[in-house]
Amino acid sequence: MTEKHEYTDDYPEKTLYIPGPTEVREDVIQEMAQPVFGHRMDRMTDLYTTIVEDTKEFLGTDNEVMILTASGTEFWEASTLNLVDENILVPTCGSFSERHANVAERLGKNVDRLEYEWGEAIKPQDIREHLETSDTDYDVVATVMNESSTGVRNPIEEIGDVVDEYPDTYFVVDAVSALGGDYVDIDAHGIDVIFASTQKAFAMPPGLAVCVVSDEAYEREVQKDSASWYGGFQRALDYYDRKGQTHSTPAIPIMLAYRKQMKYMLEEGHEGRSDRHREMAEYTREWAGDHFDMFPEEGYESQTVACIENSRGIDVAATIEQVSEEYDMVFSNGYGSQLGEKTFRIGHMGEHDVESIVELTDAIEDVAGL
Repeated sequence: MTEKHEYTDDYPEKTLYIPGPTEVREDVIQEMAQPVFGHRMDRMTDLYTTIVEDTKEFLGTDNEVMILTASGTEFWEASTLNLVDENILVPTCGSFSERHANVAERLGKNVDRLEYEWGEAIKPQDIREHLETSDTDYDVVATVMNESSTGVRNPIEEIGDVVDEYPDTYFVVDAVSALGGDYVDIDAHGIDVIFASTQKAFAMPPGLAVCVVSDEAYEREVQKDSASWYGGFQRALDYYDRKGQTHSTPAIPIMLAYRKQMKYMLEEGHEGRSDRHREMAEYTREWAGDHFDMFPEEGYESQTVACIENSRGIDVAATIEQVSEEYDMVFSNGYGSQLGEKTFRIGHMGEHDVESIVELTDAIEDVAGL
């Protein structure tokens, strides 16, 4: 049985370069220290309508936005319950896309996987061929935008264009570790549901999940006999339309922080924020090419998480520990048993810039003797 480990309030501050949570602005954190108020007060309506409408503006979408107190994981489950009667196609290329398939199986759905080797990207032409030749009518195709276990950025725009040719099939995108740091035109590519967690590229404390829902996905749920209760599109969006609030008690302090951070995001802009993340990704790939190798398939590298192949055979765990001890910076090992020492990962997302990433790579070079 796990033993209690007392929290001591005595820990050194570490700069986070992991695939989330990531660094948060100090004034954003301070927003959470406001006095508590009721979640049915007019003040809550002002707060919630502000963050929802600002998010729509930032993302440039005419679709509806839900912001719930949850991890992005909530919308794996909710989108499956809301949209899938029987059959779902899940292309898998790493741990998180595989987990999406596992969630659907756990919910009793018929899951077909289109499997790729870890490190490979999902190909739109494979989706097209499968939909054209399969005898199964799929309710949903579900794809991960940014497979943070392998550092792959899948071409969801092109995949969405393919799925859009099948009007009875809905397209669901897990963008947990990408949205806010990697530009995507949601409305232009038939994306019915796309969701993210705020502790990633939004550079927020953990605790909120953002989901963008098309009118078609909303209507699909309305027609179903059953759907998610907490993450139901109709329940959440109808309540917002009537009251301008959430249907259940939200984490008000985190929403206050979100309001502050979203103003910064609007100032930088969706494309501007994406450009900054692209610059960090390009620097990190160049650095990795000088000292190691990149793990993802060339041309499909993530814009928010670099997965670097340990081609020099360094002791990844020891390097992470020493960089943490000597430089107070934290990066990540490879994900799970498959990639633990074979790769390591740098989260270049949120409020980081190229200069701060250089500080980390200099520290890694020093500790690893590169």
